[in-house]
Amino acid sequence: MRSFADELALQQALLMDLQWFAAEDEGRTEEPSEYKIRKAREEGRVPKSQELVGALVLLMPALAILFLAKTMLKTCVEMVRFFLERAVELDPTKDPIVARAFFSYFIKLALPIMLVAVFTAVFANVVQTGFLFTTKPLTPNFSKILPRFGKYFQRTLFSMEGLFNFAKSVLKMAIIGIVAFIIIRGEIVRLANLQTASLWSSVTLVSSLAMRLLIVAALLLLALSVPDLFFQRWQYTESLKMTKQEVKEERKMYEGDPLIKGRLRQRMRELLSRNMAANVPKADVVITNPTHFAVALEWNRESMSAPVVTAKGADEVAFRIRRIAEDSGVPVVENRPLARALFAETEIGDAIPEQYYQAIAVVLAHVYKMDESRGGKAAAGA
Repeated sequence: MRSFADELALQQALLMDLQWFAAEDEGRTEEPSEYKIRKAREEGRVPKSQELVGALVLLMPALAILFLAKTMLKTCVEMVRFFLERAVELDPTKDPIVARAFFSYFIKLALPIMLVAVFTAVFANVVQTGFLFTTKPLTPNFSKILPRFGKYFQRTLFSMEGLFNFAKSVLKMAIIGIVAFIIIRGEIVRLANLQTASLWSSVTLVSSLAMRLLIVAALLLLALSVPDLFFQRWQYTESLKMTKQEVKEERKMYEGDPLIKGRLRQRMRELLSRNMAANVPKADVVITNPTHFAVALEWNRESMSAPVVTAKGADEVAFRIRRIAEDSGVPVVENRPLARALFAETEIGDAIPEQYYQAIAVVLAHVYKMDESRGGKAAAGA
């Protein structure tokens, strides 16, 4: 007896979703992130047109055969002569020279074409996807042992991809048929006269027709592969689109949970507030309102990109900050709008906002100038 889980798995395998045509129908409305694209690439999922690869693999070996035709013909004649001359002298089951000769001629004839085909296939893939080596597509996936007929028919018959592939297949057959018809019809008279022609004339005519058919069909299929390449890239982007929830989860993964980050910032502020008596003496300047607000700033060129708020407070806390600063010799500068703005827009541990860089730079320059003047007077008094 099947369990409920087995029944549910079978129903899901046979289920056919009626929303077939767009990622938006599944709630995937957001563009894929860089992380998701990189992850898909690591898994071997990249936008690629097999039509482009197939057309080039058909075209380039055909051109190689055309270019090497004379050499290949000479090799074929030499091979036939070799075996015919030794047909009654050698025993293929006993004489190893027969096997060696066969493989030697086979390599001479097939190896150049095979190398051109392999190089063309590699080049066509690298041009589309860049250099990519991964074994993940070859890793067995046992979850796919149970066939999901609904999903299979959805993808192959009732989807945009299925319709496009069907139209593409029909168009390819039509192209090959029309090209063959036009080329053969133009030579129909010569083909009809082959029964009275010499062997060499017959071989030349048939081989030239076959070569023309291959090259013209390959060029037309190459032109057909251009829209297929754009379609594959569009479909790839659609397949990687994300839901709003996925975007939020990925942002949490990279940036951390906002709630946790907020708690950590709050905890850090509490610790800094408790350590105010230790933080204020380290500050470079305390900016005051002068009575209602006080903000202490620390600036270290080597470890900080901008001045940092190390303490701030209002009313009684502001009074304590000013008192600690005065007792510790930290300059206290009165700037009412700047103190009010920094108190409202920053928290303890925050770097100052960029719009206040100029104002803070003026304050710090004034403080440093005062320190230099005091140092110079002290040296003169000494």
